[in-house]
Amino acid sequence: MNNSYYETLDENFNEALSLIEKPLSHNELIELLRDGNIPQKQLAALRLETLASKYDAEVLIGNLVGQDGKIREAVSLKIKELSYNADCISYFQALNANNIAQIFLLAITDINGNICRNIIEVLGIFKNWDIFVECFTDKLTNLIFELIDIIKDFDFQDGKYKVNKEVFKLYWCLEALNVYYNKIPVLTLKKILLQTKNIEEYTIREKTAKILSNKISDETLMAAREELKNDKNYYVRRF
Repeated sequence: MNNSYYETLDENFNEALSLIEKPLSHNELIELLRDGNIPQKQLAALRLETLASKYDAEVLIGNLVGQDGKIREAVSLKIKELSYNADCISYFQALNANNIAQIFLLAITDINGNICRNIIEVLGIFKNWDIFVECFTDKLTNLIFELIDIIKDFDFQDGKYKVNKEVFKLYWCLEALNVYYNKIPVLTLKKILLQTKNIEEYTIREKTAKILSNKISDETLMAAREELKNDKNYYVRRF
């Protein structure tokens, strides 16, 4: 690597250090989140203590996608923290539910698993935001069907990166589905789980078994749950 690479690292480190030590107002943090560079946005997200308006919520969530991974992870953590605050969640819920659903869908399939975990926890907090849940579950189930079509007949011994990436996405989509399993029509849930229970990759069957371990009264899904309790893989049958 050339000297300019290391000089950039040093500059970013020194800038981050100065931001940590510098007193910044709430408005200054929002400005950095809106217009700052990578270390500025990352530190601004981590230092943000509350939201004061719908605009603040929009700026914060807007940095959850299309940014450097350091920013996305810091923002996902902050969204999770602030979602437990009743005042802050009211600002999130003042935003366009469909737009937030699309951003969250991208976030739960981020390449960084920490981002996926943080936003899936937020999904649980947003359970009572009905219009958001409707938008999100519609997008989520559509994506799951797309991923199943790619993955279901694949020979996993082949180990193609593209398909492995799609498996990763389906894994986290099913984790999100577990949060909203009872918000989805039973016929749609059946169509998904009766396919994912047969996918060769065990992590997908594991997530399927986790969903089926919930209180689901449908006889076909109950039979699928019993089938997975006898799966060849321990992590699947433990549910």
